[in-house]
Amino acid sequence: MIAAQLLAYYFTELKDDKVKKIDKYLYAMRFSDETLMDIMKRFRRELGNGLGRDTNHTATVKMLPTFVRSIPDGSEKGDFIALDLGGSAFRILRVKVSHEKKQTVQMESQIYDTPEDIIHGSGARLFDHVAECLGDFMEKQNIKDKKLSVGFTFSFPCAQTKLNEFSHKQICCTMDYDADIMAVVNDTVGTMMTCGFDDQRCEVGIIIGTGTNACYMEELRHIDLVEGDEGRMCINTEWGAFGDDGMLEDIRTEFDREIDRGSLNPGKQLFEKMVSGMYMGELVRLILVKMAKEGFLFEGRITPELLTKGKFETKHVSSIEKSKEGLTKAKDILGRLGVEPSADDCIAVQHVCTIVSHRSANLIAATLGGILSRLKDNKGNPRLRTTVGIDGSLYKMHPQYARRLHKTVRRLVPESDVRFLLSESGSSKGAAMVTAVAYRLADQRRQITETLAEFRLTSDQLLEVKKRMRTEIQNGLGKKTHDSATVKMWPTYVLSTPDGSENGDFLALDLGGTNFRVLLVKIRSGKRRTVEMHNKIYAIPMEVMQGTGEELFDHIVQCISDFLDYMGMKNTRLPLGFTFSFPCRQTSLDVGILVTWTKGFKATDCEGEDVVGLLREGIKRREEFDLDVVAVVNDTVGTMMTCAYEEPTCEVGLIAGTGSNACYMEEMRNIEMVEGDVGRMCVNMEWGAFGDNGCLDDIRTEYDRAVDDFSLNPGKQRYEKMCSGMYLGEIVRNILIDLTKRGFLFRGQISETLKTRGIFETKFLSQIESDRLALLQVRSILQQLGLDSTCDDSIIVKEVCGTVSHRAAQLCGAGMAAVVDKIRENRGLNQMNITVGVDGTLYKLHPHFSGIMHQTVKELAPKCNVNFLLSEDGSGKGAALITAVGCRMREQEEQKS
Repeated sequence: MIAAQLLAYYFTELKDDKVKKIDKYLYAMRFSDETLMDIMKRFRRELGNGLGRDTNHTATVKMLPTFVRSIPDGSEKGDFIALDLGGSAFRILRVKVSHEKKQTVQMESQIYDTPEDIIHGSGARLFDHVAECLGDFMEKQNIKDKKLSVGFTFSFPCAQTKLNEFSHKQICCTMDYDADIMAVVNDTVGTMMTCGFDDQRCEVGIIIGTGTNACYMEELRHIDLVEGDEGRMCINTEWGAFGDDGMLEDIRTEFDREIDRGSLNPGKQLFEKMVSGMYMGELVRLILVKMAKEGFLFEGRITPELLTKGKFETKHVSSIEKSKEGLTKAKDILGRLGVEPSADDCIAVQHVCTIVSHRSANLIAATLGGILSRLKDNKGNPRLRTTVGIDGSLYKMHPQYARRLHKTVRRLVPESDVRFLLSESGSSKGAAMVTAVAYRLADQRRQITETLAEFRLTSDQLLEVKKRMRTEIQNGLGKKTHDSATVKMWPTYVLSTPDGSENGDFLALDLGGTNFRVLLVKIRSGKRRTVEMHNKIYAIPMEVMQGTGEELFDHIVQCISDFLDYMGMKNTRLPLGFTFSFPCRQTSLDVGILVTWTKGFKATDCEGEDVVGLLREGIKRREEFDLDVVAVVNDTVGTMMTCAYEEPTCEVGLIAGTGSNACYMEEMRNIEMVEGDVGRMCVNMEWGAFGDNGCLDDIRTEYDRAVDDFSLNPGKQRYEKMCSGMYLGEIVRNILIDLTKRGFLFRGQISETLKTRGIFETKFLSQIESDRLALLQVRSILQQLGLDSTCDDSIIVKEVCGTVSHRAAQLCGAGMAAVVDKIRENRGLNQMNITVGVDGTLYKLHPHFSGIMHQTVKELAPKCNVNFLLSEDGSGKGAALITAVGCRMREQEEQKS
């Protein structure tokens, strides 16, 4: 018993001593984490060089675009063919993807040999052979008469310019059957797609076998060699060539250099020669030869077998490293090489194998770490959660390789949660999945394009909208047609724009949404005209907005009282201008009869009443102060007046915000509702109701109808519902629901958030459409809305937002073109210069709305040179200016009388 223990102790000591000597001998192959981190950084730099237009030609890691833009999302279905060409034999598969209860894949395959003379012959002969075998397979499957989509795994470096380019060129001309070759796929990409079918987080693919390579999903904005910057694309890194520029010289050993010198491609694929299964056995053999020559192994014996290239294979390395039978296997394998190993020799050889394979796993971990850290940075997340799909004989068959790789990756990239998923069906199924995804995306693209086509208005359609607006303007101005007109063209009794002589202190009220403002505006005339403003904002609760009229105006008067206290002016009887941004019929400057509530207001006993009278009654009820209400003002008119104070050529006002409206200076002779035909008067168009008579039904979509049906005022303000900020987000939400129901978005899952009316505010359109915003930030906005989106989802959402807002800007432009052309014709001008004062959040904040609207006006009214001037507080300052002009004109009338 004691003798056995001593023997075991002696053997352990001997083994430890041997291991230490080999560790020292192969010190250059053992890397610290610091060295691996440095290699990871070098590889990160090479990834960037490969992606850059100016650096790609000198980069060793070529970063080839694959034109695979999406991983499987679980909705793929159909019957596909996959070809897998990567060696002396190739496989053809029929892959059926179905949706019964859950997504399933059925596969049938056949292997075809490729004769040696064809492998080394011309490309034409090779692809003739492939086409012939494909025909044979389709005949056996009884599908030669069907047109099936084909994916082609081609496991060699390829520079692609589109997904199906390479295979189409080579195969299509040789076929006597109909097959749609949709995709050519590298085996690494096939691995990622195979695993992506089982785990939708999979965005990296790695091959660690005879050769080695990796691919991953890169942001398109970083891929200089491909046009476009939205979405992602799978990049085939071809990382085997990492180090071909000498970047890894400090870690290559004499054995690596000897391997390279004896290879078919000296100086090329240096990284692959350090890590892949094709070279690992040979690397070990060279080490053993040197150690034997130095008397460190086999008592210095060197046999012809040991000196023969290829005699020690990578599968031998895997066998020897097995924990239980490894030493026995070593004895057997070394015995066949004629070296008659001792127990010490077997231990030593096992440790050499361990060091070589461990180095391979460490180097792969460093380069994979480079990809993972780049993915993390691309996503901007504090932690990366992803899946890596892996295939290859070295990873699968080697007993310790996977564990070492996983462990090292987690040390090098600690801020990541990585799942490693073994590819079970190889790259062939992946080719079918790429094809299935390409088929899904093509069909999806066609259907989304058809859906959004209704929003894309032609020049002829926009000219027709302009023409119809002109007709409705005429109807609104005519005495006989006014009652039935949708565009009411209300007279405002504003007869003049500011002339610069206005002077005094004025109070302004601004009611046009959920917030209400009270302002004190001090206007000073003279050489240096100045306007000084003080204001306070008050909220209007929903219960007040939709309560009684008395409650609403009592709330307004209470806010005025608070403001006058705040300014210390309760004892002064100030002239007041009341900006009331709802459709009103005015009979004089200080009488405005509310036609209908909009923007969510529903206060009772107001419609058909004079809002100035309601305000005066509210002031009287409070009995705290008195005010001289001079004018009731529409915000659009206020906008025009504010801009006219700065620019005398401004005779049009436009609001493009929560609501949409316009006003302009019309000739008195054309306003049949008002007596007199000399001079001009500002007309409040209330153009939001354009189309309420059905004249726009031919361009309204099902989504417009849905938004209208569920609004507070169905059938009313139809033009406004197509082009104003209050409704654009809701149109987008309805489109997104439809696309989700059809399986194009959010994995077909309609969240509670998406079902909530009003959740998709128009401000999100402005943010999402910003040119400076990457898709990553679009996803972040969608996540704030409770929508868990993929990169592909974000692209579609951005397109939907852009389409809806583009139509809104064009429709607004068509309306404005009708207005400016009417003014030009009124004045009998062939060419006219005019300024439009504009206000509204949609115009101000949306990144593209103003530009599209300007261009539309230019195209539809080419004889008008229109300048757009942004208003500064039209509803506040404008109300005060109208009041000031009203006071000035009142004084002039009093002086005359």
